[in-house]
Amino acid sequence: MPKFGKNTVYFSSYAKLPGEMPSAYFNRNLDIGIIINYETHTIEGMSCTLITEDTKEFLKSIFIGSRMDESGVQQLINEINHRYFGASQKAICVIVKMLYEKYNAWLAERPIPSR
Repeated sequence: MPKFGKNTVYFSSYAKLPGEMPSAYFNRNLDIGIIINYETHTIEGMSCTLITEDTKEFLKSIFIGSRMDESGVQQLINEINHRYFGASQKAICVIVKMLYEKYNAWLAERPIPSR
């Protein structure tokens, strides 16, 4: 089990899956959770509700290490569009944008705790 430091936060968001996807028979929505180091704005962990382990691991390899700042999110979306051609590609990009918005709202509302 990975250990995450006290300088990490967890965010999740979801989007509707295309109806023709096998995953849509089990879950109508795709949920993605990410763990962000708020000092570096770097994604340290990722999970999703897609069915196959290969897909989950492949997406983790794209997400982990990406930054949740303005240029980093665009790079992450570009990477997804360049490397991932599953039916859920659009839903994943929508979720990334929502996660970015949630994270920025959290940063604006909550001062980073002192150590």
